[in-house]
This record gives sequence, structure tokens and C-alpha cells, in this order.
Amino acid sequence: MLTNWVVAPTCLPLVRRRCHTCASERFRPDGKVRVNAHHKLLDAWLLVLCTACGKTAKLTVLERTHVRDVRPELLDRLHANDPALAAELLQDAAVRRRNRTALDWDGAWRLDTGGSDHLDREVIDVAVRFAARIPVRPARLIAEGFALSRAEVERLIAEGQLVSAVRLNSRLSDTFTFTLKR
Repeated sequence: MLTNWVVAPTCLPLVRRRCHTCASERFRPDGKVRVNAHHKLLDAWLLVLCTACGKTAKLTVLERTHVRDVRPELLDRLHANDPALAAELLQDAAVRRRNRTALDWDGAWRLDTGGSDHLDREVIDVAVRFAARIPVRPARLIAEGFALSRAEVERLIAEGQLVSAVRLNSRLSDTFTFTLKR
């Protein structure tokens, strides 16, 4: 029987970018967006706050974009400071690349294993699904899901008792499956 695990975000991740005021490298997104109009051209920024000094920085979302080129529902969400839109914009690779930022997911996700009724079986098949693109090492998820140490998970991999079609020691953010044989 296949057991399903879900990796879900608990809050917005921190943004890794250097602060021009205090040289800190972490910013906390507050979910607010600023939109500025220049006649028929729009600029939009996602606002983030430095975790050390509180200085506000802007992550460019739209730059000198003609109003008719922006979808009306996107424009409405920008004006309404939609928190779900902030999460989408943070995960957008084009926005991160344009602003030279990375995301820090430490402490911003949780693993839902669906209970512990599967722990007593000899062979356990697990499918792990990600609710958002959260890069996590599968070995860490397995250790957390089965309440094992990372060293124990590494030993199980080396002995062939923990197998998967993906590398369990590299970061993943896509659905994968694994089998644990006890």
C-alpha cells in the first residue's frame, strides 16, 4: 500500500539578498506590493524587509510594462496586495533571476505524513508530493518522517534497504517515491 506524504509551506520563505544598509543577507517578505503608474506604463515591486535593520527593499515584478499587456486579474491582485500572489511571485524563477535573489526555506515548511500507522509494516512505499517548490534533501524528509537520525538514513541507503529512482542525497522539489525495507 502506498503512503502519501506532503511537504507544505507554513509561511513565506526568507529572501536571500544583501542589504545595502547593514550588509545582512536575509529579507522577510511582508506580502505587500507597490504599483506605480507612469501614464500608460506600470512598475510593480514586491516589498521585503531586512531582518536585521528593518529597511525596505523592492523586488521588481513589472518594469515599464504597458497597461494593456498586464492581465486584468493580475492587476487586481497587485492592487489588493494578495498574499497568495506574493508567494507566487517569490517562487517565480524570472522574478528571482531579475532581482538576483534566492529563497531560504529553513523553518518555512512542514512534512505531513498522515499519521504513524504505516511504521509497523515490513515494506513501506511512500510517495512524496510538494505543495510548493521547496528544495529539500529526501534523506532529511525520510529522517523526519520516520523519526530517524540522518546517519541512520544514510546507513539504510548504503545497505540497500532504502531505495528510490532519485538520488536521496541531493535537493529535490519534485514528486518522488521511495521504498523502505525493514
